[in-house]
Amino acid sequence: MARLEAPQLVTDSRMLYYTWVPADPGAVRALVPDALEMAPNNQCFINQYVVDSTDQTSGFEAYSLTYCGADLSGHDTPDGNVPGRWWTHYFNSNADMRAYAAERGVPAGVGETTLEIANGILTATTSTDGKPLIRTTARVGDPAVWGAGQLRYVTDVEGTLTSGLYPFNAHLVDPFEVLSVEFLQSDHPVYALRPADPLEVTWGFYSPKASFCYPGGEGPLATQP
Repeated sequence: MARLEAPQLVTDSRMLYYTWVPADPGAVRALVPDALEMAPNNQCFINQYVVDSTDQTSGFEAYSLTYCGADLSGHDTPDGNVPGRWWTHYFNSNADMRAYAAERGVPAGVGETTLEIANGILTATTSTDGKPLIRTTARVGDPAVWGAGQLRYVTDVEGTLTSGLYPFNAHLVDPFEVLSVEFLQSDHPVYALRPADPLEVTWGFYSPKASFCYPGGEGPLATQP
């Protein structure tokens, strides 16, 4: 396969994305560089999604991905609508895409994600080494509104904090409600992000058709607005 160059386009992925308040903010803080300030409520994020066909990409093959981490303070998207984000974990089913992401400072590891809907309940399961690692259940309806914008992710590329802007658009369902979030392996490093009890979800959506570029607008963090 030819070397993958940025940016790459993905269309019509099935995507569950949300944020929550963690049980142990100190454990999350330990995963974030000292130079970055966390969001005031220490909230974490997760994106569990599936790209079903190679035809939905400009250069990737079909893949599934879960990534998660911590929201930041002071590095919002240019429109001010979404906080910047630091990846702590990244579980991708496709080796070529893992290599592409790792070159851009992403902590790319192996994993698989499935999304299944039955009777209006979405179950999203992230697995590593054949064992479930993270499971989300959510109540989902039908596509009702259109969302668009950008997300900012911050990575460490050879010692330089780097910002990437990722444009997206998506059909968002209504109703939408996260019902449960389970971190299933207490001995795995991602367990540091587990949610507080009771669960406090602060933002989120499910989209059966989410499209985005991966990535764009990259540059040293200090040069970004």
